[in-house]
Amino acid sequence: MKIAILLVVLFFSLYTDIKSRKILNIVTLPTILIGLIYHISTTGFEGFLLSGKGFLVGLGLLLIPYLLEGMGAGDVKLMAAIGSLMGASFVFHSFIYTALIGGVIAILLIIKQRGFINLIKSFFYSIIFMRGNLGSILNPKDEHSSISFPYGVAIVLGTLCTLVWGGF
Repeated sequence: MKIAILLVVLFFSLYTDIKSRKILNIVTLPTILIGLIYHISTTGFEGFLLSGKGFLVGLGLLLIPYLLEGMGAGDVKLMAAIGSLMGASFVFHSFIYTALIGGVIAILLIIKQRGFINLIKSFFYSIIFMRGNLGSILNPKDEHSSISFPYGVAIVLGTLCTLVWGGF
């Protein structure tokens, strides 16, 4: 049952994040409550702890990137909802897959926007001349050249990877 709920939440979040760059509270907040209620009703206090730890781990993993304005609150709430529904270990493994997938997507978007050769030149220039400003390559100050993508896509794919392959 909880896997069916998770799949519905993931696919609806994927759709809304791609369409409007938002992950809706009407999806994440009830999922958090459903996860908590489900685990309490099946295993009592141990279920409360499982769901609560999952919620806190999911929230904690993306809280700092959110506070640094690297992602939206919906992404954080989606990860917390996944944790509440599936538990701390599951959401942690989902986060690892999500980070890897998000990194690959980001690299592909950088290569597409700036060109691979320019990216390599900038990278080696920074290393050779010890500019110490590698962040400017990946996070430019110019608003027109900044790169962003709906991170919910990476969260959904990372969570599906965890469902299919499990942890490490």
